[in-house]
Amino acid sequence: MDASTHPAPQPDRGRVLRAFNASLAFVFLLLVVFVSQPTLDVGALAVSPRDFGQWLGLIAAPLLHGSAEHLAANAGAILILGTLAGAVYPRATLRALPLLWLGSGLGAWLLGEAGSRHLGASGLTHGLMFMIAVLGLRRRDRASIAAGMIGFLFYGGMLLTVLPHEPGISWQSHLGGGLAGVLAGLLWWRADPLPPRQRYSWEDEEEEAMTLAARDAGELEPVAPREVPVLWQRPQPPSRGVVLRFTPRPRPGPPEE
Repeated sequence: MDASTHPAPQPDRGRVLRAFNASLAFVFLLLVVFVSQPTLDVGALAVSPRDFGQWLGLIAAPLLHGSAEHLAANAGAILILGTLAGAVYPRATLRALPLLWLGSGLGAWLLGEAGSRHLGASGLTHGLMFMIAVLGLRRRDRASIAAGMIGFLFYGGMLLTVLPHEPGISWQSHLGGGLAGVLAGLLWWRADPLPPRQRYSWEDEEEEAMTLAARDAGELEPVAPREVPVLWQRPQPPSRGVVLRFTPRPRPGPPEE
């Protein structure tokens, strides 16, 4: 399949590198906070469901993790999904991050069991995954479809972890982050400009064939009566009548006896 004469746009490697560096910096921040957790009051910084006195958990909880394995799992997801989202949708991702952050905490705060504590960046990763999926379906350009397929290949299981499946896992924050990701994808799918659509040679050939077919059909179709040229016109009668004189015929005489 031959592409048209217009060259395909090359991927912006600088944008991919910036998105990866930003994701890596956030992972480094999570690592610093995890190392500092023994000196922090983790219970006061986590999300406490329906506790109106601990709103700080909505902001601080995504930075906290219960174990090194918990941190490693979220770090890998942030590196992959954060790089995908930041490279393909830099503007939409920047606008969506506060919504994903708060959506994760609100899901745990509204749906969590009383007396429980919720922490971790898994709600944020679910938000990125759902946002990438919705943007791929909504925009449907090659970069968006590729990003959605890569995200689904690595983390398609997040579609199931928004429901209760394992004790000790905050599915409530997953659900809150996922819903926030869907909302972000619907709100800001036009925040980043769509790439120019690439045309292929077979499209030009098909368009040319349709043009020729339409022209041929127009030549074979009879023209309208008003468009037929007039070659002869009937002379119009005079406006006034004409009297023709005829010579009277002689009448025969009486018969002779």
